[in-house]
Amino acid sequence: MAKYIHQSKQWPHFTWDKQVVSDGLAKVNKSSGFLMGRLSVIGFDARLSADSEIVSHDVLASSEIEGVLLNPKQVRSSVARKLGLEEPYDVVTSHYVEGVVDMMLDATKNYQQPLTHDRLFSWHNCLFPYGKNGYTKIDVAKYRMGEMKVVSGNFGREKVHYEAIPATRVLDEMNLFLDWFNDSSSEPSYLKSAIAHFWFVCIHPFDDGNGRIGRAIADMALSQADNSSMRYFSMSRQISKDKNSYYRILEHVSRQEDTDITEWLLWYLDCMLRAIDASDEILSRILQKASFWQTHDKVSFSERQNKVMNIYLDGYIGKLTVKNWAKLCKVSVDTAERDIRDLVNKGVLEPQQGRVRDVFYGIRCDENTLCIPGPTEDLEE
Repeated sequence: MAKYIHQSKQWPHFTWDKQVVSDGLAKVNKSSGFLMGRLSVIGFDARLSADSEIVSHDVLASSEIEGVLLNPKQVRSSVARKLGLEEPYDVVTSHYVEGVVDMMLDATKNYQQPLTHDRLFSWHNCLFPYGKNGYTKIDVAKYRMGEMKVVSGNFGREKVHYEAIPATRVLDEMNLFLDWFNDSSSEPSYLKSAIAHFWFVCIHPFDDGNGRIGRAIADMALSQADNSSMRYFSMSRQISKDKNSYYRILEHVSRQEDTDITEWLLWYLDCMLRAIDASDEILSRILQKASFWQTHDKVSFSERQNKVMNIYLDGYIGKLTVKNWAKLCKVSVDTAERDIRDLVNKGVLEPQQGRVRDVFYGIRCDENTLCIPGPTEDLEE
C-alpha cells in the first residue's frame, strides 16, 4: 500500500474534480481580470513600480517561509536597481541577496525560456553560494545523492512529515517534470502553476532550497499564464501569511494513496484569490503616489526631498518625522527640519498632532486626500 503519493501506481498522472476546480478557477480569473483592469489606467512607470514591490515581497516572503530573514532594504534596493529604477535606500547589498533576487527575476522576466537542469542548478547556486546551509555542507548545483525526509521535532522525537522520492530516481523524475513543464502543446494556466509547485516539492530534488525553488517555478508558470514579465500579486507573501495551512495541505495531499490533487488545487486557487485581493493595497499606494506627483507637478523639490518623498509614498518606512528624515538622509536634525519646513510651506506636508519633539507629518496626496505614512516604527539606528 502506498504511503506517499509518489508511490502510487498512477504517479505522476495527477487527477482532480474538474467541475469543482473550474469553479475555483473562475473566481480567480474574475479577480485577476479586475486587477488587470485597474492596472490598465496607470502608466508604464507606475506599473514598473508595482512590479518592483511585488518582486521584493516575493523574495522576502519566500525566504521567510523557510525561516531565512533577509534585509528588506537590501532586497528592495537590489530589485529596483536590476529593474532600472531609482534605488530607495543607499545600502550595500550582500552577495546572497543579489543571488536570490537574480533567481526570482530570472524566473519571472525570462518566463518564455525553457526550464532546464542547468537553469535550476544556477538557481540553487544563487541560494547557497558558499556550499552550506548554516554550518551544514550541502551539494550545490546538483541533485541530491541521499534520502530526503521532511521532519520536525527535537532530536530523538522527530516526526516525519514526508519522505521524498529515492535519490536514484531523481534524475528520471526531473526529466519527466521538465518535459511536462516545457511542453509547448499544453496551454499555460494558473493550474499549471499549482501543479508545478506540488510536483516539484514532491520530488524534492535538492539537499535544501526545494521550497524556494518550487515557488520560483510556480511564479514562472504564473508569468506564462499572464504572458507578462511583470508580477502584480505575490503568492509567496500570501503563503507566508497562511504558512501553517500551506504545510498542512502539502503534507496531507502528498501522503495520499492516489494522485487526486483536488484539495491542493482548491487551496492554491483560494490562496491566489487572497493574494490578488491583497495586491489592491499595493496598487492603491501606487495610484496615490502618481496622484501626488501630478498634484505637485509645479512644486520645486530638491534631489533629497524628491528621494525621501518617493520612499514614504512607497510605504517603505514608518512615520514621517524630523528624526526619521535625518536618519534616512544621514543629515543633521537641523537640516531635516529645514527640508520639512520648506515642504510644509509649499503645501506638500501638513504637521499632525503630537509631542513637540515628535511631531509627525501627513502628505497632501491631492486636494482631498492626506496620506499618513506608517507603520509607526522608527528607522533602525
